[in-house]
Amino acid sequence: MISYPEKNTNGKQTMRVMVVEDEAIVSLDIQGRLKALGYAIAGAVSSGEEAIRRIEEINPDLILMDIMLEGEMDGIDTVASINNTYNYPVIYLTAYADSDTLKRAKITEPFGYIIKPFEDRELSLTIEMALYKHRAESTLNENRRWLKTTFDSIDDAVITTDRHGKIKSMNKSACILMCSDSTCFYGRNFHETVNLYESNSSKSIDILSKNDSIIGDAVLEGPKGMTPVSVNISGIEEKDDVVGKVIVLRDISDLKKSEDALKASLAQLRRTFDETVVSLTAMSEKRDPYTSGHQQRVAELACRIAVKLKLPVEEINSIRIAGILHDVGKISIPAEILSKPTRLTDLEMNLMKTHSEAGYEILKGISFPWPVAQIVLQHHERIDGSGYPNGLSGEDILLEARIISVADVVEAMSSHRPYRAALGLPRAMAEIARGRGISYDPKVVDACTQLIEEDNFSFGK
Repeated sequence: MISYPEKNTNGKQTMRVMVVEDEAIVSLDIQGRLKALGYAIAGAVSSGEEAIRRIEEINPDLILMDIMLEGEMDGIDTVASINNTYNYPVIYLTAYADSDTLKRAKITEPFGYIIKPFEDRELSLTIEMALYKHRAESTLNENRRWLKTTFDSIDDAVITTDRHGKIKSMNKSACILMCSDSTCFYGRNFHETVNLYESNSSKSIDILSKNDSIIGDAVLEGPKGMTPVSVNISGIEEKDDVVGKVIVLRDISDLKKSEDALKASLAQLRRTFDETVVSLTAMSEKRDPYTSGHQQRVAELACRIAVKLKLPVEEINSIRIAGILHDVGKISIPAEILSKPTRLTDLEMNLMKTHSEAGYEILKGISFPWPVAQIVLQHHERIDGSGYPNGLSGEDILLEARIISVADVVEAMSSHRPYRAALGLPRAMAEIARGRGISYDPKVVDACTQLIEEDNFSFGK
């Protein structure tokens, strides 16, 4: 037996090698070489059966396996059996290199193949390469397990394809959404398998033409029927080339139901809101039946003026509500004054002027989304400061109030009152033209004039 000096490992972890060799002298020689190269002998056995029996007890870092062994199992059969349960790197040792033996050996995916006789350097290099490759593969497999677990734990459906749109993988959520197993889709063309459409146009979504795209409202047609989904498409790039796609589908059925329920709730709330406003208006008109419909007509004209001025929808809504409620404060005025068939005295007129403030007090406690109470308070203010109740002027008066003040004058002058007959639209238009830039906002006056003289506006149309 040849004696070999042991290699100094410099404090590094010593790799433990299991030797499976049926020739005792050869086995001892190999063990001596391994020790000299700095490896530890985890165990030495002479048959495949014994190797399988003792593998768990020995738990080596690497196995050196002779192909030709005593017993019923040769080295290749032994490795195949070990691979079914364990994950050890194997290097074959053999004096035989025929093609049939190599083909059988390849099936077991060994980490090396050394032909006897061999040099120590060849043995060392083969072992180190096998250990490195095994560590790399073990790390890669562990990362794959983590990735697969994470992949399958994602609630959203995730599908990956190659550059041609062939499906490469699907997570569990995608299988559930598609009501199928991933094996049924693997390798199939995405567009032939997944029916995905844009909700608005019903146009099929081409994943190949979209990189880093988000489609918030799409429809997936599948065994479950039509499922609303959001779609996120990302390209997988390699050296400035897109080599695949990741398609993430999120089932937004519950979100759609919630949105529909919210819309229905908001619609019901708006109906209740409008009905409350109408009730407030009806309550004030009970005290002043001679001007019934005045507030609705003012709101109608004011909104048309606001549209002419191209105001935002929300501002037009605030004008509509404020117009309908602008005289709600008249509920505080005695009925005999409201219905008096002659002109009011100065005292009665001063009392009548308090209706703006009374309306403000009624409305200020209501949480309107707009400054309705302030608009009602200011609708008799004039831009030259001659109005009431606070003598505001210019831009200090809300635009909504400036619009309603013009609509109020036009409607009031063109309608009947207890103390006079209707003066008609021409007189009303002459009044706002006279006060243009003095009492009334010139832009509002111009919009109102255009509505009535050019667009043929009339109340009730």
